Amino acid sequence: MNLKPAPELRTAEWFNVDEPLSLKALRGKVVMIEAFQMLCPGCVSHGLPLAEQVHNTFSRHDLTVIGLHSVFEHHAVQGTREAIEAFLHEYKLSFPVAMDAPSQQGGLPQTMRTYQMQGTPTLVLVDRSGYLRKRHFGVLPELALGAEIMSLIQESEQPLSATASAALTSDGCDSSGCRVAQQD
Repeated sequence: MNLKPAPELRTAEWFNVDEPLSLKALRGKVVMIEAFQMLCPGCVSHGLPLAEQVHNTFSRHDLTVIGLHSVFEHHAVQGTREAIEAFLHEYKLSFPVAMDAPSQQGGLPQTMRTYQMQGTPTLVLVDRSGYLRKRHFGVLPELALGAEIMSLIQESEQPLSATASAALTSDGCDSSGCRVAQQD
């Protein structure tokens, strides 16, 4: 597998957090980034509710969900602090949200361009080691996303210690399963 480090997010402002987040500081956790726009129907009907569901389902120890408000159209309507605060309140989004830094030359915001996103909604998964593992434009089935997240969470978990492993195997259980004890 040819893995590439996930580029750091380039943000202008953060919401729902006390301090800005960084992918570097989140190493050791799986990170899900949901890029959205307030006026994007797919974001409002699917992407953001799914991100909130993931945020409320998985342990904060294992996973961090970040919303990335990437405004590439209708800047005057969507690009203000007041607009995003009202939107987050109205839709009851509790996970951290960053405002993607605008482009210096106009056009796509900086993080959106860096990640080569095609539009919104776009979902990005970063593994515990900080590698980009998925970038998906459009609607993603909930079950498929849950399976991918769980796979990334389990991928980096530490194996059982020798003591814990011995305790499990002492009653007839091993890595292939648990056997019923023989009756005399």
